[in-house]
Amino acid sequence: MKARVIFISILFLLATGFSFAQNKNAPKSIISTTAIIKKYHDQKELVGMQKGELLVLCIERMSVLAKTLPYVALATKPGVTMSDLGIPNNSDYRKILETQEEATTSYLETTADFQKKILPYSDKDDLIAAILFYENILKSLHEFKDM
Repeated sequence: MKARVIFISILFLLATGFSFAQNKNAPKSIISTTAIIKKYHDQKELVGMQKGELLVLCIERMSVLAKTLPYVALATKPGVTMSDLGIPNNSDYRKILETQEEATTSYLETTADFQKKILPYSDKDDLIAAILFYENILKSLHEFKDM
């Protein structure tokens, strides 16, 4: 009886492992799925926020732009895969995309660190202007494909 329970447990673990295993050949999104903004703000909202909140918004928007702009000729929203665009989903192209993602991640880490240290010295009005500027660019990108 004990052997049967162990055997069934092992089968269950193996079945679970196979069902949750990632398919390395599955098409990846060209634009990171984290490159989204949940809410756009107007100037009135931003004026009512504390400087710390504005810093977070500014860094977040810059990050989304950095994850989106290199791919404007291909896509402007997350979720579009290489296969959707007719790009072969082979190891060479997946490696190119992974290399680009690593470079973007490294850039964003360095830039966010810089901004966390330097942006607190900026004027609140300038932070608000930067956030509104970034948001306008992002809105334009989403309308870009509709043109």
